[in-house]
Amino acid sequence: MKTKIMSFASAFALGLTASVSAFNVSAEDSLAPEKEYIQAHLNFLASDLLEGRDAGSMGHEIAAEYIATEFKKYGLTPAGTDGFMQRVPFRRAVLKQESPALTLKTPDGDINLSYPKDFLTSADTVREQTKMSGELVFVGYGIIADEYGHNDYADIDVSGKIVVMLSGKPASFPSEEGAHLGSGRQKAAYAADNGAIGLITISTPTSEKVRPYQRSLSYIHTPALRWLNKEGKPAGTHEQLQGAAHFGRPSAEKLFAHAPVSLESIYAQLEKDEAPKGFALPVSVALTKESTHETISSPNVVGFVEGSDPKLKNEYVVFSAHSDHIGIAKSVKKDKINNGAMDNASGTSIMLETARLFGQMETKPKRSILFVSVTAEEKGLLGSDYYANNPTVPVESIVTNVNLDMPILTYNFADVIAFGANHSDMKVSVEQATGNIGIKLSPDPWPEQALFTRSDHYSFVKQGIPSIFLVTGLESADPEIDGSKVFGNFLATHYHKPTDDLNLPFKWNAAVKFASVNAQIGNTLANQEERPKWNDDSFFKATFAKE
Repeated sequence: MKTKIMSFASAFALGLTASVSAFNVSAEDSLAPEKEYIQAHLNFLASDLLEGRDAGSMGHEIAAEYIATEFKKYGLTPAGTDGFMQRVPFRRAVLKQESPALTLKTPDGDINLSYPKDFLTSADTVREQTKMSGELVFVGYGIIADEYGHNDYADIDVSGKIVVMLSGKPASFPSEEGAHLGSGRQKAAYAADNGAIGLITISTPTSEKVRPYQRSLSYIHTPALRWLNKEGKPAGTHEQLQGAAHFGRPSAEKLFAHAPVSLESIYAQLEKDEAPKGFALPVSVALTKESTHETISSPNVVGFVEGSDPKLKNEYVVFSAHSDHIGIAKSVKKDKINNGAMDNASGTSIMLETARLFGQMETKPKRSILFVSVTAEEKGLLGSDYYANNPTVPVESIVTNVNLDMPILTYNFADVIAFGANHSDMKVSVEQATGNIGIKLSPDPWPEQALFTRSDHYSFVKQGIPSIFLVTGLESADPEIDGSKVFGNFLATHYHKPTDDLNLPFKWNAAVKFASVNAQIGNTLANQEERPKWNDDSFFKATFAKE
């Protein structure tokens, strides 16, 4: 059955456009996108046949086969580990919902908390039988940030203890830098590095406003996914951390009932943006749970257009877009397919059209251009993280990444946003490229959301590579339309819902414009004399740049 479906996908793809032999065109016409190609890609990738393209599903396999076929047709050189494909091995862990049990041992006696009413925990990707027990130590936010004079582990011993930490970060931290420092992965690393054996995160008034505890209950059945390294171990985990849990305020108050500082006082400190000091809690915890493990795989798809310069062709400008989405909805009664038309069939379709444009150029850009369709973005940027850690070209040869994720193509935009451009000299390059077609580059309109850390380009950033995340802007070329309202309406009404489908009012002229902007940016970066460089004062340069 799989072979038949793959053959159908290949035949469909091969029938969409002319053969590669017809692609040699003059340079002046080479960066002119065509809406029919973009529309055809999007219609296929967002069709019900693919059932929401969940990573590891047959629907996503079909999407990957389609993308690889298009790459071949455009004359791209395969750059996967098996032709165009780079198989990513994953461990998929599912929590047995009846299994979690947590007991607090307090001066008032034992208190049994009920899952998921009183605490949350997720599947364990390291072990199937989880047993965590130990004394508790409060460590504020659980962050170490020497650049901001902040160290929650200073003068406190957590060796062999379970750390209790506040969710989030200090309000004084810059948004993007703070999003990195305050991420769950970083906090786990800080805890493990200091000898802790487990984690408990507690809600704050701020985190409750952003993501209430009750809303988190909708995700308790979501499997945990981690890519596996060469030793078959899940990446980004710490074996010494025996378990983790999340407490809402009522349960957190039980932890601090006999503490030297009350939870109310700690919350009052947060209101003043004061960093609470750590201290031992007169409480210990015992947590047990069971998870089931299975190994699955899902492909990245990788190909490149070789550059024309004898030296610079050994450097790569990388375009990325995630091909996966979230699959079948379990809680929806009627239309259950999350087609992911905007997220991210639109970005993938733009990338495919960009690949066609560069593939057909008679004189190629100086640098090579690498196209990476990544899987499992919706599971935590996992496919791109795997590729960035296991690149199929030398990592030092990757000069930059331009990531395409969910461009909103339902209005005629007048500007674009390049998240992260302010951290490197790419801002100048992108402004030059957008200026070539009369499009304005606008600053980040939502700096508080730290979007620079929240899509696949960030996997390349963590390898020290200057990168941007390109989306349509909020300004409309039509004075009768408010672009920011259209953008906001999509996020409020359709994002991660079955209504993100082909019934949305796509404006194909906007798709053509966005593809043109994208191609211009790639052409500029591939032909400029110097490779992009981080700004000297960039936190991301200091944190990730290679020597």
